[in-house]
Amino acid sequence: MTSQGQRPFADEAPTVQLAAVPAEAPAPAPRAGKGRRRVLLAGGIAAAVLLSVGGASAYAYAGEVPRGTTVLGIKIGGKSKAEAAQALQAGLGGLAGRLEAAIPVRLGDNEQTTEVQPAEVGLGVDVEATVASAAKGGGNPLSLLFGSRTVEPVVTVDPAKVDEVLRKSLGKDAQAMKLPSITFTGTTPKATYPQPGKGLDADKAAQALREGWLGIHPVAVPLVEVHPATTKEEVDKLVADLATPAVASPVTVTTDRGTVTVPPAAIAKSLVLTADKTGKINPRVDEKKLRAALATPLAKVEVPAKDATVALKGGKPTVVAGADGQQVDTAALSTDLLGVLPKADGRTVTGTLTKVAPKTTTETVAKLGIKERVSTFTTKFPGGLSSPRSQNIVLVSKEADGALVLPGQTFSLNTHTGERSYDQGYKDAPTIVDGKLVPGPGGGVSQFTTTLFNAVYYAGMQDVEHKPHSYYFSRYPPVIESTIFPPYLDFKFKNNTDYGVLIDTSYTSSTLTVSVWSTKVYDSVTTEWSARRNITQPKTTYLEPGPKCIETAGLPGFTQDAYRIFKKGGKVVKREKFSWTYKAEPNFVCGKAPA
Repeated sequence: MTSQGQRPFADEAPTVQLAAVPAEAPAPAPRAGKGRRRVLLAGGIAAAVLLSVGGASAYAYAGEVPRGTTVLGIKIGGKSKAEAAQALQAGLGGLAGRLEAAIPVRLGDNEQTTEVQPAEVGLGVDVEATVASAAKGGGNPLSLLFGSRTVEPVVTVDPAKVDEVLRKSLGKDAQAMKLPSITFTGTTPKATYPQPGKGLDADKAAQALREGWLGIHPVAVPLVEVHPATTKEEVDKLVADLATPAVASPVTVTTDRGTVTVPPAAIAKSLVLTADKTGKINPRVDEKKLRAALATPLAKVEVPAKDATVALKGGKPTVVAGADGQQVDTAALSTDLLGVLPKADGRTVTGTLTKVAPKTTTETVAKLGIKERVSTFTTKFPGGLSSPRSQNIVLVSKEADGALVLPGQTFSLNTHTGERSYDQGYKDAPTIVDGKLVPGPGGGVSQFTTTLFNAVYYAGMQDVEHKPHSYYFSRYPPVIESTIFPPYLDFKFKNNTDYGVLIDTSYTSSTLTVSVWSTKVYDSVTTEWSARRNITQPKTTYLEPGPKCIETAGLPGFTQDAYRIFKKGGKVVKREKFSWTYKAEPNFVCGKAPA
């Protein structure tokens, strides 16, 4: 066997040529010195082969990524890492339809499948990591020379998002684990023990999606037994070491303005011993619940902040400065309380009083543009100031006087004054309930509501909620009037201007006036009424005599429209239509109907 030699690389394809050995060739007669030449010849052939393999290796691994390497059919071999990353990124763009397609997923033994969008769970190809994996090489250089090498893409996925998305599709095969908790009935702790369930393991579910995304569908995601993080023994220990001693005696809070006692009932209401979604109980004192439970004791040591406002002095709006208040830092107190609740002794903590700024500052009020009376409206009431009805009207007008409504805010009369009860000083006076007049606390407040409604109506404010009376009363303008009956009926308006609104109320022995102070937006706001239509006449109704029976003379019913007309720059810029149908008020008679 002789070697014809080795030629240099040509046409980017190294070639090794070996002479063929004839079949059954006669062995030549040995001659002196030929044995050494055979050894040298064999060594030369071996060296040639080695050089050829070395050349093939050098060729196959030209560039940082071996030649012949593909990822998802995309050729990235023979390139630098940067070039391979660019090629892979460009190629993935052409596979968008495949990579973005919904993935059918089967959860546990459920025969039905659900679909997952790759983007929802963070599925994607990590281009840099895939190229780095491909650059590691491996395999026979000669096979790379004449074949190809497939590298699997490095797939990213977000286990938390997988868990969130798939949990919505869990069917009957899944069973929620029973979470542990310790709750209080009064001041008695009650334990709820944990029980395992059957559900998702976020990491295993993510791994299944990672491996099956670009493979055979549907992807099978296993359901596993899930256990709450807190065990039964740990629940019992929490009851013994924390819940029971926590409510055994009060805790004393000392402040610079006096002491506050936190009774066991307040501790039971604010101590939270419920588990998170993993079943872990992390004891804490809920700050909001603690403040609500200690509202009365805290009021003795706290000073409420005073909001800045506007008052009329000498007939002119004047800014009244606000003032800072002091409040117990209940966030810090909640943490400090948790430290002493397990103790039998030493149940005293220090409460810190912090400065509380007013919600509405002096600077804010000064910029509100409250400079002139925009509108005013007056209604008359009979009976003088001594009647219960008149006293209710006076009381609600005092409560609303000076109310400040900032730009964009919605004013609610029920929220501002409260429900209006006997405790507030309201008295029984006639009010409409189930179609007839009966005594009730706050009767007559509807007259104030109507007066306020008209004042903000003519100021051009936005009507949010109002309801006219069932029956028409001549002391009110038709249609544009309003009753009120908490909590079902309220009166609300929105300050839809760029300026603040100040509500000013005043009264005499027979009149009630509400004025709105702000900056005028419209030249004028007026009303046009349609003619009354659909007139109905009252019927006589006999009622059981007694202290709750109130007689009426009866009033006709009708339908009517009212148009609110806004003018600005001498032109009508807006019209609003209000319509209402009044029922005919019966002629109520306290007594039996004649035979």
